[in-house]
Order: sequence, then C-alpha cells, then structure tokens
Amino acid sequence: GPPRIADKVIHRQSVRLGRTIKLLCPVEGDPPPLTMWMKDGRTIHSGWTRFRILQQGLKIKEVESEDAGTYICKATNGFGSTNVNYTLIVIDDASSGKDSQVPEGSNGEYEDHSGKQWARPRFTQPAKMRRRVIARPVGSSIRLKCVASGNPRPDITWLKDNKPLTAQEIGENKKKKWTLNLKNLKPEDSGKYTCRVFNKVGEINATYKVEVIQRTRSKPILTGTHPVNTTVDYGGTTSFQCKVRSDVKPVIQWLKRVEYGTESKYNSTIDVGGQKFVVLPTGEVWSRPDGSYLNKLMITRAKEEDAGMYICLGANTMGYSFRSAFLTVLPDPKPPSAPVPPSSASSLPWPVIIGIPAGAVFIFGTILLWLCQSKKKPCSPPAAAPAHRPQPRDRACVSQLPDKDCIS
Repeated sequence: GPPRIADKVIHRQSVRLGRTIKLLCPVEGDPPPLTMWMKDGRTIHSGWTRFRILQQGLKIKEVESEDAGTYICKATNGFGSTNVNYTLIVIDDASSGKDSQVPEGSNGEYEDHSGKQWARPRFTQPAKMRRRVIARPVGSSIRLKCVASGNPRPDITWLKDNKPLTAQEIGENKKKKWTLNLKNLKPEDSGKYTCRVFNKVGEINATYKVEVIQRTRSKPILTGTHPVNTTVDYGGTTSFQCKVRSDVKPVIQWLKRVEYGTESKYNSTIDVGGQKFVVLPTGEVWSRPDGSYLNKLMITRAKEEDAGMYICLGANTMGYSFRSAFLTVLPDPKPPSAPVPPSSASSLPWPVIIGIPAGAVFIFGTILLWLCQSKKKPCSPPAAAPAHRPQPRDRACVSQLPDKDCIS
C-alpha cells in the first residue's frame, strides 16, 4: 500500500550551534518507499557536504545558523506518497548575552541586567580545532572553524599572517561568522590564519597553518570504488555514483554499452575500448571540499532494456579515465499474459463446433418445410415417416412428379 508514518514524530527540533543532529523519517509501505529530503523547498543532495542522507533519516554535522528552517522527508512508492515535516531551530549559546557595559576592572563575575553572569569567550568545539596544520591541493576548498560562546556575545575577526582579512576576502562569512570558507585555493592562499574572538570581558584566539599544494596537471583520476555493480527491481529507481579527482573541473559523462545488433536504435554512438556506447544525459557536477568532483546517474522506472554495462568517464585537457559497472534489472513480477499461439487461435471453441452442425440441420429442415408448404401439399416431418423402406416409385413421385399426390 501507500507509504505511511510508522512512529510518532516530534515536528519541532532544536540543536545547538556546531553540534550534530539527526532527523528521522519513520515511514513504511509495501513496496518499501523511496525517500528524498528538502530544506525550504530545495532538494538536499550529496553536494551538501555537511548533510548526509541515511536510510533512517537525515544527518546534519557541525550545524550552522543557516541550517535553521523547514525540512521535509518525502516518501514515495507506486501507490502514493507521504511527507514528514520538521522545523529546525539552531540555538546559539552566545546569542543571549546583552551588550551592557562592563564595570571597569571587571573580572568576569559581574551580572548583566538579565541576571546572567558575564563570561569571557570560550571555544565550544575544541575537538574540531585540534588539526591546526592543513594541506590542500590547488583548486580545492577548506573551512576553518572557531565556534565560541560568551556573555556578552563575542565578536570575531580573521587575520592572515597577522593582517586583518578584507571584507572581500571574508565574503559570505559575514553571515557564517564562526567559519572561514576558503574556496578555489591558489598557492598565494598559503599562510597562517588566526581567529580572534573577544567580548568586553576577555579575548581568545586560535591559529591554523594552511599549505596549498601545487600539483602537476594530469588527467582525471576516479577515486573510491564507485561506480559499483547494482541490482534494481523492475520499475524501481537506482543510481550510479562517480567521484573524480582533477586539478581543474573535469567533464563527467555517463555512457551505456550498446548491445550487439541494437546499434540501429540509436542516432549516434561512440567507441570506447573497442566497444560502442551511447552518451546519456548527465546532471550537475558538484565540487567537494577535498578537491574532488561528484556526479550521479539516476535510473527511474527501470526496465529490462536498462540492464547492461555503464561507464563513468572523467575528462580534462590532459586526458580521460573511465570505470565501468553493471546494472541488473530483476524480471517483472507481473509479466503480461502470453499471446495466443497461431495454432490455437485458428481452433474454434466447443460451443461453435457443436452449434454449426445443429444450425445446419435446423436450416435444412426449415427449407424443406417451406418447400412443402409452398406447393400446398401435405408433407410429413421426418419423424413421422413410415418405418418400412419406401419403394423407388414413391421417391420418384416426390422428386419427379410434383403434380402427383404423394402416397403416405
């Protein structure tokens, strides 16, 4: 039947800034439904680096203020769909502080007007700040975190090699004040990055050393184990994934092998490794913080002709690499009824076989009766005929002398 919610759901969820939260999607159905997640109307996909879609729900790591909003888990199967809705609230421990003046000589133990004690800044996620020396290749991205709390709420400034970063260099980080995002790294981005966190009570800081590695340009490399061999039910949905590492953004293309004898079905094919392939439509290529690129091929309403060999091909100006995987489509559990063989189609049903002779006898009797009546001569039905064998002269009376009375 259609998907249904199998357990109680707490639709209003809250999480502290920088923590991890898991939103469950307790749905069931027959067949088991497929799920997808959306935030504020936007579909969540693997390009959202801190978001991970699990079989049981959605996991968000290192929650940021911008993660607050409306989340929807949509579960769908062949009989219908249902939604599980969440409202996520992100709590910032430092946001409740008041910007009241601290008396001169304060040691941090005074209270603000709300009765809350003053507190000097402190880092709330020190475990995630232990890695202070970071190496990344050219073109990749990096996120430096200095999440902190305090009362009054602390401010933060970022410095590179002890010089404040300009607003242009910080860019979008005005909103994500606790995180410095460095994208499309270049060799000149190497250096020491310091976060300085302070309020009216005190100040703390942390320094990261970033090294941008210049790599020799080379052809793309497919990393990990994807794509992998996959099996899908007839009419089901599945996907192949491809992760490519490249110095520059590569072109990622999906190909399907053309089986022998079916070349005429396609307008054009290409040769790869001595075999013919057809080029498939390809979706968006997502860049990841580690310098790799990700792409997925979705296969919906799988049919028998979707089975076969698929290739993920990554290419740049230096060359290309590819890797193959096979898709198996299970047989349709409800195959269409087999057509009637020609031999059986020509045979007639029993009622027709019996009815044809009976109809012929009836028509013959009707014609005979009509002939007798049209001559206005008495004529006995076949059942009243005498038991003795009529003489030849009598038969001639009927057949040859119509004007002569028949002898009964």
